[in-house]
Amino acid sequence: MTHASLALLLMVPRDGGNATFVFMIQMVAIFAIFYFLLIRPQRREQRRHQSMVNALKKGDEVVTAGGVIGTVVFADQDRVTVRTAESTRLVVEKARIAKVTKTRSEGG
Repeated sequence: MTHASLALLLMVPRDGGNATFVFMIQMVAIFAIFYFLLIRPQRREQRRHQSMVNALKKGDEVVTAGGVIGTVVFADQDRVTVRTAESTRLVVEKARIAKVTKTRSEGG
């Protein structure tokens, strides 16, 4: 922030001054801070997670939001079937996949 913009933010209206203008500048500054520190990073994380979920395929090793680790054996539009042991299979909502730990290599 430049010295001039900092002075605008800290301006205190004098008698007969335009308090509304100073208030509006402060509100715009607060919104900008919230946008760049909270909203924008959250949207970026949502896009990253959505692309990860859309790329799920058979053979990927995943971790669910509940901490269950397993391998994807079937991927549907909104659900995946995860094998956690030899004979244990769980049907999990795709949005509940927290991360992909290993992806199946295309060659084998």
